[in-house]
Formats: sequence, structure tokens, C-alpha cells
Amino acid sequence: MAASSLLSLISVFCFLLASSSASIAPKPETTTITIPLSPFFSKHPSSDPIKTLNSLAYASLTRARHLKRPKPSSPLTKIQAFPHSYGGYSISLSIGKPPQTTSFLLDTGSSLVWFPCTSRYLCSDCAFPNIDPEKIPTFIPKLSSSSKILGCKNPKCAWIFGPNVLSRCKDCSRSSQNCSQACPPYIMQYGSGSTAGLLLSETLDFPEKTIPNFLVGCSIFSTRQPSGIVGFGRGPESLPSQLGLSKFSHCLLSRGFDDTTESSDLVLYRGHDSAKSPGLSYTPFHKNPITNNSAFREYYYVTLRKIIVGGKAVKIPYKFLVPGADGNGGTVVDSGSSFTFMEGPIFEPVAREFETQMANYSRALDVEARSGLRPCFNFANLKTVNFPDLTFHFKGGAKLTLPFVNYFALASNFSVACLTIVTDSVVGPGLNGGPAIIFGNFQQQNFYVEYDLENERFGFRQQSCKK
Repeated sequence: MAASSLLSLISVFCFLLASSSASIAPKPETTTITIPLSPFFSKHPSSDPIKTLNSLAYASLTRARHLKRPKPSSPLTKIQAFPHSYGGYSISLSIGKPPQTTSFLLDTGSSLVWFPCTSRYLCSDCAFPNIDPEKIPTFIPKLSSSSKILGCKNPKCAWIFGPNVLSRCKDCSRSSQNCSQACPPYIMQYGSGSTAGLLLSETLDFPEKTIPNFLVGCSIFSTRQPSGIVGFGRGPESLPSQLGLSKFSHCLLSRGFDDTTESSDLVLYRGHDSAKSPGLSYTPFHKNPITNNSAFREYYYVTLRKIIVGGKAVKIPYKFLVPGADGNGGTVVDSGSSFTFMEGPIFEPVAREFETQMANYSRALDVEARSGLRPCFNFANLKTVNFPDLTFHFKGGAKLTLPFVNYFALASNFSVACLTIVTDSVVGPGLNGGPAIIFGNFQQQNFYVEYDLENERFGFRQQSCKK
């Protein structure tokens, strides 16, 4: 869409939006809020499992490209989480007065919370399976008495546009006392698309607590983003930052690459607590690299020490394990990526070790070519199959050993299994720079994980995520 058309839509939206200055008294503080969390994944239209794996591999690489080379933003209680079929997990939040319930994809790799907004919402290239771009649910600001367009001089406007935001507001000087100009339109880039709109101050409503003056993005145009995104990154505009959470945790249901009505829990915690949760292994968060690209400061870095395949340590160059001052290297945990990404110098020795230890099985080279994953092994007519263990050793002694279903996916009527780790040399051009490893949600299935923000540590334990 041309920039002039987008600005015209935003102008119309500003005219239509009914704002109100109504205040909402906060309810008594609660210790936890729990939200249903569900998988969200759209199967390939052909229902061919190999093409489904290929679409997930491509989506994971595209996501990696975004996280490794993010573009800066441009000016223009329990909760249930559900698994979805295009590779992510979603939650529902109630926003506005009276509340309107909207579905969001959970994303720990970004920070803005935004939703499809107004009856004029447009979504380009959003004809995914089971999704009609003409019928995407949208939030209607004029139906909410608490909707207010964020002003240019509101400190929260600087969360998105930086401390020099007033230079983008031509009618607002620092000495202006009564500036009514709106905060500039935002454009957010994601691995799979983008979204644009205006920032609102709204009310976030939980069953036992109401959060007034919550910053949210009201998107009126998106590409390949049929659902809103709730950012759980480290930025000030993220949900954890705005709510002042001390930690949050989730348990990701195992995905069958289809939509499901099952859900697990995303739990939000407030209040001080230095105690470790029972049964969890912890590794400290690594300090984010300070670079010119502020997006790296949003990520959750952890320090990986070793990768063990079948009891044998894989040799990995040290420079890839710890992020440098330029932001290159290191490991980030990302709920928005499907398959884990590894840069070539890490992936290649890992893949070779699997090939060596599984040399008695024939390679399914045709499936590798079609799926974009490797190695793939043929298990036709075999009664038993032995998969080497895959273990990640983290700083602090935490060890994460994955069940084979978290790093191999079955295809071709269950006669072929492919390693679900992607790299630049398999399905796309080289991706030098940025995080060297992006730990995706497929590898986190049936693990309880905890982001302890107060104590700066990441915890995990294996468990079934079914209720």
C-alpha cells in the first residue's frame, strides 16, 4: 500500500475514533494472573506433511532473519494459551471499557502489544488456511469509553520512537503546554510481515484486576499478520514491563501441526520472590549487548556452554556462544520462532554428529530436498529406531535434554524423520550477524519454562503441559 493511502486511512481513523478521559480505579493487587495459552499453526493447504515442514522451516528462517537483522521502528488470575497451526501460541486478552476480547500471538522476541483495529482494518497476503482476511476480528475503539489516542508529548510515545520523538511532531515544541498532536504512526517489521497504525492508551482488563492507561497499538494495515501480537520482550512497551511483572511462566502444549481447542497456562507474577520454583533448573540471563541496534536489547539471552549429541560434545567456536559488543553471537530464547535456528558453523557439526551416529539408517534425500530440513532418515519397515540424545548445557550447570519428538519430526506416513533445526545454508542465503542460536518453541514443547525477571534467570523442567 502506498504511504499516502496509509496516511489517509490513519487520518480517517483519527476522525472516527471516539476518545474519552474516563479514569478507572485499580482493583486490589493480585499475586498471579493465569491466561490460557494455545498452539497456533495453519497447515499447508495441500495437507502434505513434508510441505508443512517446509513451510515451518522457511518461516523459522524468515523469523531468524528478522531477529538477526531487526529494523528499527518507523514513524508512520490465569490466562489460557492455545497452540495454533502457523507455528506460534496465542492468548486472549480483554481490552477496553466495556472489554472487547482479542486473540494475540505470544512473542518474547518483540515488545509492542497491538491488535487489528477498526472496521477499516486491511490485511494483505493474509489468506492462510482457515483464515478469511475479510473476517478477521477487530477491536473497535469507538465502542470503548477508555480509548484515547496517545499524545506526542506523552512519555510513552518515546518508548516507541525514542527520546527525540518531538522532532517528528512538528506542532509540538518542548515548550508547548497544550500540544494536542498525536504520537506518530508506527510501522513494525516482523519476520513474516509488518503492521502499521496508531498508539492508544487503553484499559487492560483481567478477572481480578484492571490496568488503566495501558499502551497498545491500534493497527489499521498489516501484511501477513492476521492476528495481533502481545510482546513479552524486554522493551518498556511490553506487557511484562507495563504490568511490572517479577516473572512469567508458560508450558507449551505439544503441537500436531493443527489447530486445537486444548490450552495450557501462561502465568503472570507480581511481587518480590527470590525463591526458586521447585524442580526447575536455572541459568542466568546474559546481559544484553549494547549496540546501535536497540532491538537486540529486547531479547532474552542465555549463555550456552555445550551441545551434546548422543553423549559426545560438539565442537563450537567460542565466538558464537557469547554475544559481542556488536550484537553478533549468543543464544536467545524466542517463543515466536518455530524451529531452532543455528548459524552454519554450529549447525554443521551438530548435523554431522547425528549423521555419524545414525549412519545405519538410510538418508531420505528426497524429503530433505522438499522439506528444507536435514538430515532426514528413512525408517520404513523398521520396528525400533534409536535417536541420539540432544542436550544443551547452560551457564550455571543447567542441562536441557530434549525428548526426540522435540528435535525430530515425522513425515511420509511416519516412515521418515527430519531434524527440526534450521540454518542459513539449508533453506536460504547466509545470515551472518545477530544471535547465533535462536531457541524456538518446537524445542520447548512439554517444558515448563520460567522467565524470572526480578532475579534475571531462566528456568525449565520437563513435564506434560496438558491440564
